[in-house]
Formats: sequence, structure tokens, C-alpha cells
Amino acid sequence: MMAAERWSNDANQPHATQVLPHSVIVGRSAQWRDALKKATQVAATATTVLVTGESGTGKEVVARFIHRASARSKGPFVALNCAALPEQLLESELFGYERGAFTSADHTKPGRIELASNGVLFLDEVSEMSLSAQAKFLRVLQEREFQRLGGTRMLKADIRVVAATNRDLPDAVERRTFREDLFYRLHVFEVRIAPLRERHDDILPLAEAFLREMARSSGGQPARLTPGAQQALLAYSWPGNVRELRNALERGAILCEGDLIDSEHLVLQGARRSCEPSLTDLGTVEREMIANIMRQERSNKAKSARRLGISRTQLYYRLRKYGLEN
Repeated sequence: MMAAERWSNDANQPHATQVLPHSVIVGRSAQWRDALKKATQVAATATTVLVTGESGTGKEVVARFIHRASARSKGPFVALNCAALPEQLLESELFGYERGAFTSADHTKPGRIELASNGVLFLDEVSEMSLSAQAKFLRVLQEREFQRLGGTRMLKADIRVVAATNRDLPDAVERRTFREDLFYRLHVFEVRIAPLRERHDDILPLAEAFLREMARSSGGQPARLTPGAQQALLAYSWPGNVRELRNALERGAILCEGDLIDSEHLVLQGARRSCEPSLTDLGTVEREMIANIMRQERSNKAKSARRLGISRTQLYYRLRKYGLEN
């Protein structure tokens, strides 16, 4: 299904809408309209973009919007989550490798930079990129060329870069975990996405859009929200942002066993405001596993990371994500 995108600067328009495969983002708030306006403005240029915002706010949706509204819309959109790969795999995924570059490299593999040629490379959670990868990617932005791992030939990088982060990059620069020169290369134009708790006007339109999307997937009629359910949604602080809202509605649609979702079906952490994000079942399992290993290793991060099969950078990211830093 091709994406349909509609947006207007006209203040009389009721809302700004994007419909993407498996995702619907709707907004009426001034904050959302401002973010989408900036995305539209920068899309017409070749400028590198940094999308900032909390986890679950829809940074990749904005990145895809920029791609579709740009001159590179017919080219590929290639995404790489820098926090999802161990440090040793990140560079091979980003730059690719030649046959024989390392023990298991029995064939040549193009990296995400090559795959994104003539299109957009989206680097999600760019703050989690290792310092080694940062140094190499800085050259890509400066010289527009790169080498595959184990290669000797320079390849052209005909890409537009859109990066995203939920971290404070200036703070990371101050702590020397993120290169200052790379920060300035990425921070040419920033699009900030406000958290859902600051976009009160977007909650109910988003809820209705998600319920319609779920109904299309199942082939049934959209579930409806009772006044009590609507009030519960508006009263909640949504620490997990738009992603948490969709998960809550999906649970509610299952639990209501009909077409009317009440507040008791939403399971909003006891219907109380919270400063901690709700976790999916998979997230709960991962959190408990990390917590147990950290206890067994007496909080030794190097040993814990080795047992988990991830880098220390990845472990630090997950400790922050699940509130286990202390």
C-alpha cells in the first residue's frame, strides 16, 4: 500500500494526517503542525536533518515524510537502528564488507550506505553509534565517499542523511561519548517532535485513527471509546508516547470482546499517571534478564555485557531504557 500524505498550513484545516503502512499518525496540536511544517520545509532541500524526541513519538514517521516529500522520493529509504546491533556488527552493516574481510565473510556484502544510494539513509538512535563508527561516518558526510570493510576501493556515497535520537546530544558531546564534529555535521536542521503529554489535542484523534487502522487489518468495524475511556486516555501522561497509546488500544480492543472499549479495558498501569514507560511482554522479559545478570555480576557492566552477548554501549542504552542505571 502506498503512503498517502496530506498536510496544510491552513489554520482552518482540522488536522494534519499521514497514513503509512501499518502506522497512522494524526495530529491537531500546534506542536505537531509545527514539526510537520519544518519537515516539509527541509524536505525540499538536500540538507542533513536531525529528528529529536522521546522514544515512541514517531521519529521514523517524520523521516519517511521527509523522504517522500523530497527530490529523492523515488529512491530507497534505508533505515539502520544504531542501538539494535552489537558494536562489531554496526560497521559491517553500515559500510558493508568484502569477501575475506573477516573469518565468516565468505561473500561481498553491500552496506546500508550503498543500499541507500540515490535515496535517504535513516540512522535511528544515532547517539548509540560507537566512536569508531562515528569517525568513519564523519568522513562519509565530509567527503561523500567510503570503503567497505576489508576493501581498498573508494565508493561514492550518494545519500541524504536523516538521523534521529532520543538523547541529549550536546550532553553526549560534553561527556565525550559523541564526537563534536559529527554532531555539527548532523545538527544542520533539527525537527523536534514533542512528547504526547505536550500534545493533549492529539490523543483522541490518534486513538480513533488507530482503532480504524486495526479494524482495516481485521476486516471488522472499528471499536468505539466510551466517555470513561476517553477521559482515561486524556488523564494519562503517556510516558511511552504514541507507541504506548497504540499498544493500549490494541489491548483494549481485545479485552472488550465487542465494539465498545471502556476505561477498564485500557490497562493504563492502574489508570494512574506514571513517569515510567509501560513495557511490552518482550520488553519485560529483556528487562528482567538484564537485571538478573547485573545482580549476578555485582553490577559489573563489562562482564554483564559479555554474558548478554552485546557491547557495553548497548548495555548502557538498555539500562537507561529500562530504568536500571542505579
